[in-house]
Amino acid sequence: MPIAPSPSRHRSSRLSVRASPTELERWNNAAHALGHVTTAAWVRTLLHDAEVSHRSGGDIGSEIRSLRSDLSRIGNNLNQLAHAAHLGDAVACGDTLEHIDRLKDRTDSLLKTLRPVRIRRVKLPSHSVPVHLVH
Repeated sequence: MPIAPSPSRHRSSRLSVRASPTELERWNNAAHALGHVTTAAWVRTLLHDAEVSHRSGGDIGSEIRSLRSDLSRIGNNLNQLAHAAHLGDAVACGDTLEHIDRLKDRTDSLLKTLRPVRIRRVKLPSHSVPVHLVH
């Protein structure tokens, strides 16, 4: 049975991105820290993930900021409800609980689009630029 040609043999097109030397070193370090053999393999994975999840990098960040804002408002509401309950006031929690359920569903949906985090410790050369990984 013939062996299927590797995908790399079919890659005849080139995609290039300009980067400063510092950016390139950070990206190389990040790729290796995340377990990728090359930065190109990491970029291919990121592009594939964005294509499959129908999300671009900026969307997730804004969604997380929005969720944090919603959580803050819910926390405020819960504090007010708890304060009222301690004073013996009648407390109606229905709206707040519904809001919490909607937020939980949004969070679950967002989390399903994210890849699981793989932590891998890599010893970097002492002359390398520090890498801050958010992945």
